[in-house]
Amino acid sequence: MTFSPYEPERDELRLVLVRHGQTDANVERMLDTVLPGHPLNETGHEQARTVAELLADWPVRAVYASLAQRARQTAEPIARALGLDVTPVEGVHEIFCGELEGRSDNLARREFEEVYEAWWGGDLGRSLPGGESAKELRERYLPVVERIVEHAEATYPAGSMVVLVSHGAAMRLAAGALLGDTAETSYVPNTGRVVLRRDAGTETGWALEWWDSGPTLTGDVTAGAPPETR
Repeated sequence: MTFSPYEPERDELRLVLVRHGQTDANVERMLDTVLPGHPLNETGHEQARTVAELLADWPVRAVYASLAQRARQTAEPIARALGLDVTPVEGVHEIFCGELEGRSDNLARREFEEVYEAWWGGDLGRSLPGGESAKELRERYLPVVERIVEHAEATYPAGSMVVLVSHGAAMRLAAGALLGDTAETSYVPNTGRVVLRRDAGTETGWALEWWDSGPTLTGDVTAGAPPETR
């Protein structure tokens, strides 16, 4: 997949959320949320190299990654291209699917979509069967972002960027919180980037600057969207 070009401005801090590259679980439409999870497949490694090239000239000062191996494998070429190390962080892994873990059947997908639609409607406390709720995801994810941002603002020059490699549904729910919404409704493909800019003029302190999107992989449960757009 080829994403549209994006050239960042050089003023406020930016948080760049990157979804991991493709895994066999993605291709098989399998819910894979337990650490360490599936590794990247050949396509996923190529996607990681491509996104590393896209980010190579950006003013990135740090690269963080979920503890899932697919996220760390995606972050490694990004960090190499920038002359940086990958810092693994707890708390930003994919939302735990509980009883749906490892399943790829249509019933599991429908159950996930039903819960995601409840989140989009504002019921953030509803949990996946035996798994997490959007509220629980945000309670573990957002403090990590806060620590990363506080460190960046205290350490790096104006206009710097930090990269966090994470997961589709987790990214969307976290980005929605940072932007003041219930659940962001735009699909994020493998190695898609979401760029958020620090903005004191907004209620949450963040503004959306860029959102890579593209054709939804059929059966990708992270493609949850409001019911009227299905």
